[in-house]
Amino acid sequence: MHNRIKTVLALALALPAVAGCSKTPRDRLQGRWNGEAIENVPGDQLAKATGWVKGTAIEFNGSKVTVTVPAETPRSGTFKVTKSDGDQVTVAFLRPEGGRDEAEFRFATDQTLRWEIGAGRAIVLSKALKN
Repeated sequence: MHNRIKTVLALALALPAVAGCSKTPRDRLQGRWNGEAIENVPGDQLAKATGWVKGTAIEFNGSKVTVTVPAETPRSGTFKVTKSDGDQVTVAFLRPEGGRDEAEFRFATDQTLRWEIGAGRAIVLSKALKN
């Protein structure tokens, strides 16, 4: 019985520490995200757009990012989260030659990311499993 009380006390003391360790938006982005689907495109363009999306990937590694899209050489640079509001995240991609691009993302879950590309469209990405 005495050991059980110690175990319960240890768990009670550890839970606030674990609960306080929530991931930052930058931490949540880390890893490789593979294109899965596209939302809100006309039916006659859906097959072609989905094929393109499935060849798309974004990999966040520390402060570095590599964006891969079909028929183009992957582009690498750095990134920073410029705005975060709940599951909404704005990311600035900093180009090596100067300049920057911004993108809007929303975490649907920790494993699903929606890349808001405008006109009510979004690319749905899923987090790749670690090897």
